[in-house]
Amino acid sequence: MKPIKSVMVCLLTLTLFFNCSKDDEPSTSTTQRTFAQLKEDFSNINFTTGNNDVSILGFDNSQWNFRVVMPDIDFTNNNRPLIMTLHGYSAGAANAHQFTDCYAEPGFQSLDAIIISPNGGSSQWFSGENQEMVLNLTVLAKLYLPVDPNKVVVNGYSDGGNGAWFYSENNPELYSAGIPMASAYGSYFPNGQAKIIQTPTYVIHGENDELFPLQDTQDWVEATSTAGSNSTLVVATGLTHTQPCDYTSYLEDAATWLVNDIW
Repeated sequence: MKPIKSVMVCLLTLTLFFNCSKDDEPSTSTTQRTFAQLKEDFSNINFTTGNNDVSILGFDNSQWNFRVVMPDIDFTNNNRPLIMTLHGYSAGAANAHQFTDCYAEPGFQSLDAIIISPNGGSSQWFSGENQEMVLNLTVLAKLYLPVDPNKVVVNGYSDGGNGAWFYSENNPELYSAGIPMASAYGSYFPNGQAKIIQTPTYVIHGENDELFPLQDTQDWVEATSTAGSNSTLVVATGLTHTQPCDYTSYLEDAATWLVNDIW
């Protein structure tokens, strides 16, 4: 993990209602299963319109549980944006990935996007096992789903927002934009200079966030923007950290930003 100004904490004091190589084949730290086996497993899933709650075995035979939301459209010559959305800290809740109707589905509705929501367990999103899952699911979706490879976004709330920052910083070859929400992040060189986030980011933060103070996010966005990042901060008026579903209208604005400014 690169140095950060704000400590990325597991949200042990908060439980939301949902407990919130640049090659084509990402490298893996374990080799019990191969990427070819993952490709076979993923390609054999019959994805249908709406919510698909599915799982495959990861490289170490651990279960990767995730939801894929397929829009009700004709995909003929019509590849869609892909949204990788990361839930907030869930204490290992088995259904943490299944609450896409809170803000992700309504927030990105105008895009007719394919949405993938993985279950990160009780680990943070930058842990080795979750990096392995998130990056490989992104690649698999690009290989086997009608995805526009130039319109792939990483989004998340709270701990998932920290994850959105992390993947925006470290994987600009995969993601065209990042949309962190209610996050606490900061990445600095040893001399204190903020690092540039190569992926454009649209940052949404509650005015009255009691867990991750708005001022910290404002300071980080200002610092990384000054360094050269394309980072936009939008303050969600009056909202606290425990109101994720109330951020939908701000996510709708983020979808407009994607269409008008990024794609």
